[in-house]
Order: sequence, then structure tokens, then C-alpha cells
Amino acid sequence: MRRLVRACFSGTGGYSYAKKADNVAREHGFDRVARLASNENPRPPSPAALEAAAIALREVNRYPDERTSVLVEALRRYHGDYRFVTGSGMDGVIETVIRTVVEPGETMVVSTPTFSFYGIAAAAHGARVVNAPRREDFSVDPAGFIDACRGAKLAFLCSPNNPTGNSIPPEDVETILEGMDGLLFLDNAYVDFADIDYRPLMRRYENLVLGRTMSKIFALAGLRVGYAFVPEWLEPFYQKAATPFALNSVSMAAAAGALADTERVRETRDHVREWRRRFLEEVPFRVYPSDANFVMIDVDPHTGDEAVARLAAKGVLVRSCTSFPGLGNHYIRVCIGEDWENIRFLEAIKNI
Repeated sequence: MRRLVRACFSGTGGYSYAKKADNVAREHGFDRVARLASNENPRPPSPAALEAAAIALREVNRYPDERTSVLVEALRRYHGDYRFVTGSGMDGVIETVIRTVVEPGETMVVSTPTFSFYGIAAAAHGARVVNAPRREDFSVDPAGFIDACRGAKLAFLCSPNNPTGNSIPPEDVETILEGMDGLLFLDNAYVDFADIDYRPLMRRYENLVLGRTMSKIFALAGLRVGYAFVPEWLEPFYQKAATPFALNSVSMAAAAGALADTERVRETRDHVREWRRRFLEEVPFRVYPSDANFVMIDVDPHTGDEAVARLAAKGVLVRSCTSFPGLGNHYIRVCIGEDWENIRFLEAIKNI
């Protein structure tokens, strides 16, 4: 029966997951492992989020609000009067936008190296993916990206980019929006850790979607809450294409509670920025400047896989970047964790 599986899923590929911390701990004899591989927030969610989730849990015998009104209202209080759509994680928003816009066989552009799920989701919808490589320093060439977008309905840019950590200047994004005919999905999963704001562009361009997540600075990765700023014309069509009740009521309530705790957001941002600075100064390999809650490190002459294995033996779990198309095999990505995790990483990386 394997013949029934579509060709794009029958061979190698798919999303590459980090090793499980429990497995690494058992393998190397550690009681706990520094979990720095998945760009998670090491702090627990805001008490306001937990309280709201507990209240919502009492009514999970009912279907959630299909319009996600509680969350959308909280997003407007936090960001201002924009149009929002929601989904099960950023991944769910990405899939729904593709489903809304792209017909099977049509072209979709992805700026690489970057988050692999754009290409996976495109394949699932029968789209043809065109990769637009970044420059040697991982910056985006606006003219080259615009050229790659000729005839494409949809294009993906990630800023700050995963795994390189660098951001695209808003003026470059504006140049791209002016020059392309299709829709630009600007993935802002990590923008809360950066000193950059793309939201004003939503007031001026009807071909821009800003994707966001509650998984990172808001510490709700396990509840899978994604959302996006969308132009007014796109919202009703997105709602038609969306999976019914994709976002559950507990996740919605927790997200609304987390958005109200702005002090928690500030504390998390400050923690990440301080440790990013220390990583840049103290890691004995080339560390790329980052606007995200992680850094990318060139571990040459080691390969990324070798560095991951040696760090795992010291109780530190990081991500090899060998699975990111367009990158060499000598990079790792390291998330900012708790203080003890970051200290253990610094001690371990100095001994490689």
C-alpha cells in the first residue's frame, strides 16, 4: 500500500527535530540536560496565562469560539487596530495562507537558508518551490529576491531569520513589497527579541502578511498558538480555508492572559539580550550577531553534527544546522536558556 503515498513524502525529508533531552540525559548519565536546541523559552508561562488556561479548562466539553474572539481582542489591545487571523502554531497559519492563495503547480518562493517548514508545507499543497539564496553574509538581496518572485503568488522571508538570527531592514522589505506582484509572508516569530518593527508596513501595503507566534517570548510553545497580521482583503478568504476549530479554547485563553503580562515580556527580552552579548564575547568560535533568542555558531573545523555530539556528551543539547538547505555542514544553533544552562554551554564549548 506504500504506492498510495505521494512522491514528495515517500523518500527522505520532512521536518528535522532536535534530540529529546531525556534520551541525551540517559545516554550520558546526567540528571538534567541543558536544552538549547529548540529555541524555546526556558521560563514557565506567565501566571496570568496559567490562570486563564485553568478557567478555560473547565469548559472544554464545548467547542471553542471559531472566530477566536478573546485572542483577537487581546491582540488588538497589545498591538493596535490591525486585522488578525489565528492558527495552530505559526505552522498552522503558514499552511492556511498557502491553502488560501496557491493552486497546485503554482510557484512559491523561499529565501534560503531558513526554516524548512515553508518548503514542506508547499510540497503538501502541490506548489513548486523556488529557492532565493541569501548573500554570503546571510543578508537578503532585495533585487535578487524580487527577480525570483516573478510570476509567484506567494513568497516567504523570515526576519529575524532561523537559523542565522539576522534581521532584514524594514526599508529592504518595503523595496521588496514595491517590486513584487504576489503576497509576501514575513515570518516574525523572533521579532519580539529585536529592536525592529515591521507593523507600520501593514498600513501601507496590501501584499504583506506578518506571521507571529506565542511560542517564543510568551512561553506557550506547548499550546501551539500562532497568529498573523493580514490585509483586510485576505481575512475572509483565510477564514474560509482555515481548519475548523484549529485553535483550542485553553490555548486561546492562555495566549490572551500572556499578552496582558507585559512585564514578563520585558524580563524575558532583557534576559535574552544579556546572554546573547555574553555568547558573542565568550564563545571561542565565530558567533553570528543575532536579533533572536538564539545564535548561530560556525564550529569549523568541526562539523555541526560532531559539535552536537561532543556537547551532548557534556550535558548540553544544541541544534546542528546541517538540515538547513543552503548552509554548510559546520554550523550549530544555540538557544538562550536558563542561567545554569547557558553557563554549562559556555564551559562545554570552550572544551571542544
